[in-house]
Amino acid sequence: MYTLVIKFETFKMNIKNLILPIVFGLMTITISAQACIINVGSENSKDIIEIFQLKEDQLKALEVFKADLNVEINDLENQVAELLKTHPQSNPNELLVLAKKHKDLEDKMFAATIKYDQKLISLFNEKQYERYVLLCNTANRTPISILQE
Repeated sequence: MYTLVIKFETFKMNIKNLILPIVFGLMTITISAQACIINVGSENSKDIIEIFQLKEDQLKALEVFKADLNVEINDLENQVAELLKTHPQSNPNELLVLAKKHKDLEDKMFAATIKYDQKLISLFNEKQYERYVLLCNTANRTPISILQE
């Protein structure tokens, strides 16, 4: 009887370790497969500058947007780490609640990325925006709309 209980507990832990990454991975794939993001906060600033031939005022804005986005993302990543460290994970219901909370934080990260990309895209001139739309269409992604003033 004791051996059966240990094997069942080991089985539960193995299932938890297998299901969580799959659930989080599928949520990320679903979210990111639609919008055409530039990802202002990434390390590809040189590519953004080169591809869109950013002007001086756009370069300054890019650096500000990148810094602001990184602050928001770091805060959300800290919330994710705290969630994973403190949230109960001993049964399927707790794992589902954890997955929902984790997805909400991922959605906030993605929304922040979109927000800062949209701010940069709104500074594009007509030619830069046309290039952005062309790249999005080539990648079968939906371009982010320009902020209306």
